[in-house]
Amino acid sequence: MVHPLLFLQFFRELLAPLHISAGSADAIAYTWLIMILLLIVSKLATSNIKSVPSGLQNFMEVVVGGIENMLIETMGEHGKPFFPLIATLAIFILVSNLIGLVPGFFPPTANINTTAACAVIVFVMTHVVGIKHHGAAYVKHFMGPIIWLAPMMFFIEVIGHLSRVVSLTLRLFGNMNGHELVLMIFFGLAPFIVPMPMMLMGVLVSFIQAFVFMLLAMIYIQGSLEHAH
Repeated sequence: MVHPLLFLQFFRELLAPLHISAGSADAIAYTWLIMILLLIVSKLATSNIKSVPSGLQNFMEVVVGGIENMLIETMGEHGKPFFPLIATLAIFILVSNLIGLVPGFFPPTANINTTAACAVIVFVMTHVVGIKHHGAAYVKHFMGPIIWLAPMMFFIEVIGHLSRVVSLTLRLFGNMNGHELVLMIFFGLAPFIVPMPMMLMGVLVSFIQAFVFMLLAMIYIQGSLEHAH
């Protein structure tokens, strides 16, 4: 594997003409690295599919099957068309979180641009699905149950939907960036002993944050599919 410092230097030089900051360049570099790794793993897992899975195929079937079961439990059978989006977000965010636990690597989710991009995808998809499913009647989701309160409710609902982007962005970014800063401080103070419990806790945080993001994405899309009352 290419050393992360050489990988970073290559991307910084590549992105230099665009005047992108070092932190954003790191996030972009590791985002591409994670995408390449996931493509390789997907290729290896599906290159020789067996009726009785084993090894990497068995592991990926467990992961994909677990996400699919959670999707069906949360959204029902009509949520299956959104499985590729939800699974992609969940796996990408989880791997992005976990890669930060490898010494010398930087988690892309510790950069607010990455988390904002994921949040915007969920926001846009939510309303695209709502408009596609309900047509012009989708606006009723923003009007509230009482007609004479509709103008005020519309304003409140718009703010509420926009705040979802901020919430998804800052929750994931804050947790991962905070954990990264704590690890850096502990590695500076005691490189071998003290950081170990924090790294173990980081594994738990990585899974929880990926789960929360995935769950909220499913809830938001499910809400756009429901009929306004």
